[in-house]
Amino acid sequence: MAVEGGMKCVKFLLYILVLAFWACSVGLIAVGVTVQFTINRYIPIGATTGSVVPVVIIAVGSFLFLVAFLGFCATCKENYCLMTTFAILLSLIVLVEIAAAIAGYIFREKVKSEFEKGFREEMKEYEKSNITAEFLDTLQKEFTCCGAANYTDWEQVPQMAKNRVPDSCCKNVTQGCGINFKPMDLNEKGCVETIGNWLKQKALVLAGAALGITFVEILGVIFACCLMKNIRSGYEVM
Repeated sequence: MAVEGGMKCVKFLLYILVLAFWACSVGLIAVGVTVQFTINRYIPIGATTGSVVPVVIIAVGSFLFLVAFLGFCATCKENYCLMTTFAILLSLIVLVEIAAAIAGYIFREKVKSEFEKGFREEMKEYEKSNITAEFLDTLQKEFTCCGAANYTDWEQVPQMAKNRVPDSCCKNVTQGCGINFKPMDLNEKGCVETIGNWLKQKALVLAGAALGITFVEILGVIFACCLMKNIRSGYEVM
């Protein structure tokens, strides 16, 4: 039985929300890929707490895309069973995203300590691995920082020569500028404070985005339940 009256408006809004879900799913997948790239680029190998976050984001985005397709079919056919399944699956996604937002909020407090632990471990490998050296040099150049807390951290690295820091610590990077340096010529900020705060901000933005998408999905659940009630009433009349 076709929906009538105010339910036509609900059905139209549900179509709009399904389209929004498709857009959100694509956005989640894109964010997941971006976060994965960020972790690979800026977080040392030893810091693994957040490595599962982008995987969860991509998985939720992919699942939301399929659920949105189910919702589109359920709305078109006005099928009670399909609409019920859509509402249940969408509710599960809402719960997962709320949990992800909470995890992101909690993770922001652990970012700095995880990053510091991994960064200091990587510093010990600076002279042993060209890949590690390139990784740390990239961080120090891009964030204009030096060492974990400051340039004196490099003095604790056994393999580093006396009175030497990586050239990437210099305010004006030139070959050999880190040898017999003057402290005033080096970046004053430590990388842990600078990059740690940057990562914390990214974690908060991610949690906020998850909550924003969750709000839209809750509307979808409400409209789906309204349409389910109307469809069921139609069956009962028949």
